[in-house]
Amino acid sequence: MRDIDHFIDGGPHASGDRHGDVFDPNSGQVQARVRLGTAADLEKAMERARAAQPEWAATNPQRRARVMFKFKELVEANMESLAALLSSEHGKVIADSKGDVQRGLEVIEFACGIPHVLKGEYTQGAGPGIDVYSMRQPLGIVAGITPFNFPAMIPMWMFGVAIACGNAFILKPSERDPSVPVRLAELMKEAGLPDGVLQVVHGDKEMVDAILDHDDIKAISFVGSSDIAHYIYSRGTANGKRVQAFGGAKNHGIVMPDADLDMVVNDLAGAAFGSAGERCMALPVVVPVGDKTANALREKLVPAIEGLRVGVSTDAEAHYGPVVTQAHKEKVESYIQMCADEGGELVIDGRGFTLQGHEKGFFVGPTFFDHVKPSFRSYQEEIFGPVLQMVRAESFEDAVRLPSEHQYGNGVAIFTRNGHAAREFAARVNVGMVGINVPIPVPVAYHTFGGWKRSGFGDIDQHGPEGVRFWTKSKKITQRWPDGSATGENAFVIPTMG
Repeated sequence: MRDIDHFIDGGPHASGDRHGDVFDPNSGQVQARVRLGTAADLEKAMERARAAQPEWAATNPQRRARVMFKFKELVEANMESLAALLSSEHGKVIADSKGDVQRGLEVIEFACGIPHVLKGEYTQGAGPGIDVYSMRQPLGIVAGITPFNFPAMIPMWMFGVAIACGNAFILKPSERDPSVPVRLAELMKEAGLPDGVLQVVHGDKEMVDAILDHDDIKAISFVGSSDIAHYIYSRGTANGKRVQAFGGAKNHGIVMPDADLDMVVNDLAGAAFGSAGERCMALPVVVPVGDKTANALREKLVPAIEGLRVGVSTDAEAHYGPVVTQAHKEKVESYIQMCADEGGELVIDGRGFTLQGHEKGFFVGPTFFDHVKPSFRSYQEEIFGPVLQMVRAESFEDAVRLPSEHQYGNGVAIFTRNGHAAREFAARVNVGMVGINVPIPVPVAYHTFGGWKRSGFGDIDQHGPEGVRFWTKSKKITQRWPDGSATGENAFVIPTMG
């Protein structure tokens, strides 16, 4: 059986006898074992990071950018194999896996411009003969803890900007699908990154806690569930670290009476069920305004959902594949039962779905509920599966209130032809990312990503200019160069307050 080792000091590092199973979600079979590391494994990586980071930080930004350019070329050249490897461990279809890689590459493209975005500020003549300027410097050694649902994109979101800024990076990926993160580290080495600047350590809570508690790790970025995000943020900041921790979501799609329903149905099919709903920017709640809108939308939605094709990851015709593990399949199906017990109308039931020849695969069929109430626990919590819930709103005010009052505030979308309604909604809704006729409003890489409320802990968002701020510290310099011939009362003295 294949063993997946840590990637430390430019190569595989095997130690310890604790392992975790890595499944093929299509078959339900164990395909590999990943090492579950300890604080000793982390310390090994830290030793190499401490040795490598100062020289990397002293490398000028243009040369660091050249490594990013080469890495981008290598990832593009290996797109097919990366997508196949990703799908084999995660379960998402190949097209979604390629999208996973591509969205990460967009942040790498942003990082290629690091010589420009690292430029500081300068004021000449702030006082008599005095200039003031600032510079951004790396923090040192930083870390990222990433989830299973985007094993290529989210690591690249983190390490791309952090490394381009001059930091050394410790990556702790999900133990459910760890192979792609290791492969990305190998490609960074091939691109010319010095050994020790990017390292991958695997593990469970023991490794996470070791990262949170290590004195030499100055900043941590995390993506995962909200409860764990709160834990990461609380423990990390208590240890004096800079932390950004992004949690769960329950994104709403508001459908106004004037919306193009054919477009809405097409968008919902992808946004609610793509990647089996295992993404924090999925759209698992649709909120039609008025019963007339709801009934018309339902009439179009039902056949569209029933027409979705669930298949193995390599099925080019499949809309989505299996969920990541048997435990997660059982969790999703428990939420389906919960919503039915709470009084939701189960229009389409995806439980019990099987695929011929893959009967032990972790498949959940598309599921659709109508007449879901905000009081339902199944509405209040994140399901993270191919389940769409319809919550009917009586008015525009209700449509603004529902996502605004929800515990999560990651993303929201409104579908309308009315510019005033869209503008009013975007201004008033209490959610971090808003789409107007865009179902999954993930900003492009040169902007920034981050939700509100229990979807995000910390003050600085991911990638874009905010990412540069997160992975660097600002130094401010005030300077005056005296005339070397000055003596006596004209001699240079340090000014005093007063």
